[in-house]
Amino acid sequence: MLEYGMDQDTLGKKIFILYPQSVIQDELLDILIMAGFESYILHDHKRALKLLAQFPDSIMFINIDEKLPEKEWEEYVRGIQEDPQTKNCKLGILSYNTDKALMQKYLMDISVPCGYIQLKLGIKESTKIMLGALEANEARGKRKYIRALCAADANATVNIKGSSGFYFGTILDISAAGIAARFEKFEELPPNTLIREMQLKLRGGLVLTDAVLMGKRNDNVLIFLFDVTRMNPDHKLVIHRFIKYTLQHYIDSLKI
Repeated sequence: MLEYGMDQDTLGKKIFILYPQSVIQDELLDILIMAGFESYILHDHKRALKLLAQFPDSIMFINIDEKLPEKEWEEYVRGIQEDPQTKNCKLGILSYNTDKALMQKYLMDISVPCGYIQLKLGIKESTKIMLGALEANEARGKRKYIRALCAADANATVNIKGSSGFYFGTILDISAAGIAARFEKFEELPPNTLIREMQLKLRGGLVLTDAVLMGKRNDNVLIFLFDVTRMNPDHKLVIHRFIKYTLQHYIDSLKI
């Protein structure tokens, strides 16, 4: 999940949100993905521990209003911070509970580094605070965009009209900035060629955009950058939501 032309050192952190309230889940995740944060929803606190052990530099926000009594959540959080496999993960708390003593416990006694976010403030203010915590913890890394790798069954294709007909490709990876796609055949074009009205099909969602051919990854894999300044906002949203779906599918399919 990295940006074009960047190496492993520039990767940001995985961000997990455990048991998010259904009323904020989709909107919150859309905002985080569009801001360039590699974010996932989790609905199993036991599996979450395995994921934190596998990705020990990750960040997790925990909704302590769900699933477990608060005392058990306290033990859960302390356990993550004390376990050698997960102690480098950074935690934040989500709750509608405005009790100052509870907030004090998590912020001062347990010292969660990503804050205690009061959801009663509303989705906009809560998300603003969360984004601030992520920025402070350099969760995005040096990248601007998330690059999502498309599974073989992702149903992600590209259609380009060339000088001698149409060319159809399978999208291998995608970000808000561009795609890499495999073509069985494609006409020879120099780098920086402008492609008009490239059509993307992303799980049934359609995107029409101009793009620039940047070059080849190998003989039949081409890289294109979108003209994002002229792209329809609705089409940008289709891309972001496909990225969100692709990321979530990736984390859900991990065998751990």
